[in-house]
Amino acid sequence: MTTTRQQKVSRLLQRELGDYFQKRGPEMTGGKMVTVTIVRITPDLGLARVYLSLFPGEGHEASIEAVNHAGPSIRSEMGRRMRHQLKHIPAFEFFLDDSLDYIDKIDNLLKD
Repeated sequence: MTTTRQQKVSRLLQRELGDYFQKRGPEMTGGKMVTVTIVRITPDLGLARVYLSLFPGEGHEASIEAVNHAGPSIRSEMGRRMRHQLKHIPAFEFFLDDSLDYIDKIDNLLKD
């Protein structure tokens, strides 16, 4: 069960992280397009789990590892951007969102 505050902070983080990855994502991931699909935040607003979708589809593990390695710098950039909206910026954990791959697999199976 998520509270209204969690939902508002999640939407705010998703919008700001999406803008950040639109500008700086390709240089971090080796030219891949990065989309922030879901942001889930803990009830104490201390940790945000961010799910990323990457295109094109090979080498996801190395890209997610590179983004996780840059996590502290991303957090400081979010702090600079959202200093007037949030008092504390949560720590980030980045995960691969493979739902598009799963949908594509199901679609291919249905075509056969």
